[in-house]
Amino acid sequence: MRRRGPYKSRRELAGMREPGRITALALEAVAAAIRPGVTTLELDAIAERTIREHGAVPNFQLEPGYEHAICANVNDVVVHGIPGATPLVPGDLVTIDCGAKIDGLNGDAAISVVVPEADGSEAQGELAASRRRLSAVTRGALLAGIAALASARQLGEVSAAIEDHVDEHSDYGISEDYIGHGIGARMHEEPPVFNYRTRVTGPAVKPGLCVAIEPIVHERGIETTTDADGWTVRSADGADACQWEHSVAVHSGGIWVLTALDGGAAELAPLGVVPVPIAER
Repeated sequence: MRRRGPYKSRRELAGMREPGRITALALEAVAAAIRPGVTTLELDAIAERTIREHGAVPNFQLEPGYEHAICANVNDVVVHGIPGATPLVPGDLVTIDCGAKIDGLNGDAAISVVVPEADGSEAQGELAASRRRLSAVTRGALLAGIAALASARQLGEVSAAIEDHVDEHSDYGISEDYIGHGIGARMHEEPPVFNYRTRVTGPAVKPGLCVAIEPIVHERGIETTTDADGWTVRSADGADACQWEHSVAVHSGGIWVLTALDGGAAELAPLGVVPVPIAER
């Protein structure tokens, strides 16, 4: 049998829509609940409940040794933050990374939110403003990468677009230890999706490619340490870090952001990219 490499069949592409949709719904529910006084354990429960109500399972819980539906990365936590009982406070930068699995296929996405004041207004002060800027640059890098995917010939063009966006808009550092990935029957598959230029151009961008694009950006240095729990990765210099992520499919009609309820239409419109729905099987 001929090997397809990292590319999905039309049936698999169609099947990727539902885990992506459920992941988006879980993150939407979590985002609506982020406010001062809420704990990341409470956000974890919201995500798990949403995922299971839609007939899926939290795929993070399928990782050996991990018990939660989300990773909750607050301020200097880079990745793999374990949900806890510490209440969020105005101005905290919290990244929620989440995924769902249904019918043997996976979704994976992450959002970042600067916790507002108790009345819902924007958190004040230089620190909160700095964190909003870090989040905006990181999200912009994600969208630049997705937009590049829409016209790229090789996956490495996505990596270059991410790096260019971060460099153009900041002097932030880009994580070299944690990168994006292919996604499908497993949450983490080939190919790697780097967030910076490499000599490897990557596979051809053609129908069947499904990737999780996830820029992880540091306010300053990119060195990290890992807590005694064996999971929580922090910036070694104590500075903030941020992540945004979407799972995206390339199909015969174009691209579709699997983990956006509108396929990415609203986010990509300013970049001149029009996502195209994936056809039925």
